[in-house]
Amino acid sequence: MNLIFKGDSINKGARILANMIKDSESTVILTGAGMDTESNIPDFRGRDGWWKNIDPRQVASIYTFDRNYPLFHEFYSMRIKILEGVEPHEGHYILADLEKKGLIDSIATQNVSGLHSRAGSNNVYELHGNIRTIRCNQCNNEGKLEDFLAGKYCSFCNNKALRPNVVLFGEALPMDAWSRVEEDIKKSQLLIIIGTSLEVYPVSYLPILTKGKIVLINNEDVNANYEFDIKLIGKAGEILKELDKYIA
Repeated sequence: MNLIFKGDSINKGARILANMIKDSESTVILTGAGMDTESNIPDFRGRDGWWKNIDPRQVASIYTFDRNYPLFHEFYSMRIKILEGVEPHEGHYILADLEKKGLIDSIATQNVSGLHSRAGSNNVYELHGNIRTIRCNQCNNEGKLEDFLAGKYCSFCNNKALRPNVVLFGEALPMDAWSRVEEDIKKSQLLIIIGTSLEVYPVSYLPILTKGKIVLINNEDVNANYEFDIKLIGKAGEILKELDKYIA
């Protein structure tokens, strides 16, 4: 098909997508940062402060954790604090409702906000982890969020190695979640990609695995090494609200 819908034609695209979902026996959702922006998550790279002149890829790395823990701690403490009060938007709840209706099998997300689970989705694969959970990098035991923010040592091994349970630059993705996502996408009849430009490997390779149809919902068009059956260009939450009108 390779159809593009935007602006006034979103309504038509939402109707087509609703029928695709109803016809599919196995549907998987893949989300990126664009799924969360309507929950008013600030872009820390654009805010005033010391971090605006620091490459976040350097700060959010295992190297910085090992060599400059105070900088790492300040960076992630800031990121955690700006998520205080952030709630799922209507689009998150619509996806959770689709799962309850048996219309989607799973959600794979690059986001670390935990908003899909908070909205009620159960089968969520957090490919990059969850920033709201804490563990010790030394003994791998679970830690408390308040202990990390306070700069305390691990209560199990007494090592100052507490960190958010996220994948840092220089670390591998969680193999359990990754293998389950691969399995789900390989058997999917419909893959809906929401809010990601698919520029980061290895997530960019996931759509190649499906033999089914591929749909893009994103604020801007995306060029990839595979064809989308349809593209809906606009804000994820607004498009999902339009889609919800046609899901019986």
